[in-house]
Amino acid sequence: MVLFLELGFIFVARVIDVSMATVRMLLIVKGRRLQAAVIGFFEVIVYIVALGRVVNSLDNPVNLLVYAFGFAAGNYVGIFLEEKLALGYIAVQVIPSENDIEIIEILRENGYGVTVVEGVGKNGIKNILNVYSQRKDLDKILTLVGERDPKAFTAIMDAKKTLGGYYRQQKGK
Repeated sequence: MVLFLELGFIFVARVIDVSMATVRMLLIVKGRRLQAAVIGFFEVIVYIVALGRVVNSLDNPVNLLVYAFGFAAGNYVGIFLEEKLALGYIAVQVIPSENDIEIIEILRENGYGVTVVEGVGKNGIKNILNVYSQRKDLDKILTLVGERDPKAFTAIMDAKKTLGGYYRQQKGK
């Protein structure tokens, strides 16, 4: 029983520490220093405690395997958490194959700012729609575009920082 508790502790600690590391790295990339530092503080404590349990019993290869499995699971959980948090802003660029006016109108009706730029592609002049929004709105934007033009070319880019402009109004604010 004690062995299973030890293995469970190593696994869970590793999942927690690697999940925290994943979220911390994404916060660093987004320039959120304070949040990254706080997560890093707790992350390193959990990491050292878990690593200490494995290093103090190198004669037991099961501990090492559980530690490695916890690392793998922690990456999965960390990415899942980051997707659910959907931190920051995105830049969505849409080049419609058709229905560009309808797409512009429906995005604007749903509260998104749309900047239209004229471009020249292989088949002539096309409108390029630029939408900047919170990451949590990405699925809605893609759905609105996809329902009207499934063949639209869409590129999604992370926007580290945005200043000024028009953003979708949040309800209750």
